[in-house]
Amino acid sequence: QVQLVESGGGLVQPGGSLRLSCAASGNIFSINTMNWYRQAPGKERELVAAITSGGSTNYADSVKGRFTISRDNAKNTVYLQMNSLKSEDTAVYYCNADLIIASTGRWFNYWGQGTQVTVSS
Repeated sequence: QVQLVESGGGLVQPGGSLRLSCAASGNIFSINTMNWYRQAPGKERELVAAITSGGSTNYADSVKGRFTISRDNAKNTVYLQMNSLKSEDTAVYYCNADLIIASTGRWFNYWGQGTQVTVSS
């Protein structure tokens, strides 16, 4: 069994910062891409940032220059540093990972439970 557990969400004023973390645990052999998605009320879930096991990154245009994704492969953890937050960044943020299950050698895609980020004065 595999779990992705996010933390670090909360309420922040416009212009402020938050750092999200997502730790993967369980029967994991290796993790390829780790991603952060978000879903605002009434909107579709969208990809915010992605990082490969080698450290290559990709960002949505709306967060470029403000958000930074990073990972610690030894800890199976991915981070999202969010700076200069805007009200439109308000959403539930989800961690997502493509990983190989150790006991089967098969690839699976897993989601975390989500963490709320609210940007408001």
